[in-house]
Amino acid sequence: MNMELQVIYEDDSVLVVYKPAGIATQTGRVGQKDMESILRNYLAAKGEAPYIGVVHRLDQPVEGVMVFAKNPKAAAALSAQVQSRAIGKNYYAVTEQIPESTEGTLTDYLLFQRKKNMSIVTGAENKDAKKAELSYVMLAQTSCHALLDVGLKTGRHHQIRVQMAHMGSPLIGDGKYGHTANGRTANLALCSYRIAFDHPVSGRREEFQIVPKGKSFEEFREFWLNS
Repeated sequence: MNMELQVIYEDDSVLVVYKPAGIATQTGRVGQKDMESILRNYLAAKGEAPYIGVVHRLDQPVEGVMVFAKNPKAAAALSAQVQSRAIGKNYYAVTEQIPESTEGTLTDYLLFQRKKNMSIVTGAENKDAKKAELSYVMLAQTSCHALLDVGLKTGRHHQIRVQMAHMGSPLIGDGKYGHTANGRTANLALCSYRIAFDHPVSGRREEFQIVPKGKSFEEFREFWLNS
């Protein structure tokens, strides 16, 4: 996939970039482009050491803003923030069905099925299940779709997709977890639009936001135009 790299912010320690839907964050597949290799080539073309520290990930079909480290010290500092949940992230999601409540908190126990590369909701008594918690606020709605702002309190595999589908509001374009697309192909309507972190050198709190580009967000463009 050809793409034009969109750098939102850069200094000697970090790179903040937009990851398009369809590009993996990091992959071991020979010949497949990912954000890590694209950014390494970007730095090499500028004559800089092509070090890229991957400190967090977005699933391949998800678009959004990401931060990468440009040296091992920055990578260690950012990774520590990921582990302590100090990095803040919010997502825009468009659901097929409008949730009954305009805001809420979802708590479930998820079991990862490796062979199927998907997660399912199970009971708390399952020793292999992990607690998953998120909160959401409805920002806008049409006759049958809703635009949500989702905040993760845990970071589980496919968490937003699984929990929203279990609630009865699967994400547009998510064939794996319940959206049929009504006979048409739809992009997954999930975007990591906000990231906040403490700069690994200055310690200053940094925050970056984007507007989704995916076609599945088109019906809500007026929301961002009026924001």
